[in-house]
Amino acid sequence: MTLAIFDLDNTLIGGDSDHLWGCFLCERGLVDSDEFGRQNEQFYLDYQRGQLDIEAYLRFALAPLANQPPERLAQWHRDFMAEVIEPIFLPAAEALIRHHREQGHRLLIITATNEFITRPIAKALGIDELLACEAEQVDGYYTGEPAGIPSFGEGKVTRLQAWLEQENESLTDSWFYSDSHNDLPLLEQVDNPVAVDPDDTLRAHAEAAGWPVISLR
Repeated sequence: MTLAIFDLDNTLIGGDSDHLWGCFLCERGLVDSDEFGRQNEQFYLDYQRGQLDIEAYLRFALAPLANQPPERLAQWHRDFMAEVIEPIFLPAAEALIRHHREQGHRLLIITATNEFITRPIAKALGIDELLACEAEQVDGYYTGEPAGIPSFGEGKVTRLQAWLEQENESLTDSWFYSDSHNDLPLLEQVDNPVAVDPDDTLRAHAEAAGWPVISLR
């Protein structure tokens, strides 16, 4: 089947769910708002500059989940969805998803944000298949440690190739939509790369390469 692959943050939704989750934790007083907030902003700046240490970031982002009862985490996420994520859903993005579904394409989200944050968002968007950064769990509790290969940068290509082999799929006629220059390794692998409300670096690359540049805002 033709694959329609989507980045999530600032592509299908009008914000960065990872960064916004950190802000949500600070606003709720669930973390040390001064120190956690400072680090959250620095990591986001590093990401935008293409300088993110993904392993360090994942340990930072996953630490608040560690040893929390699953029921508590589920309630936090329900509140996060209602207060922060649902207001930044993009009608044009939902129309794009519908368009690919109507074409009979197989839909996949691949994101550098961890699965705890993104699985419910993907479900709300009607996309069941998700490749996200994985978090270690022991006896149903998060440990605060990442697991496996992070789906970030070249890691998105590695994770996708493993998924393609597992699913007996290929990238023939595939699409990939992203806003970020961090996704250039994967954008260069597909037949139909599309820059969506791109950062300056990705916009310049897309224009030079003749890729479509669209807005879902």
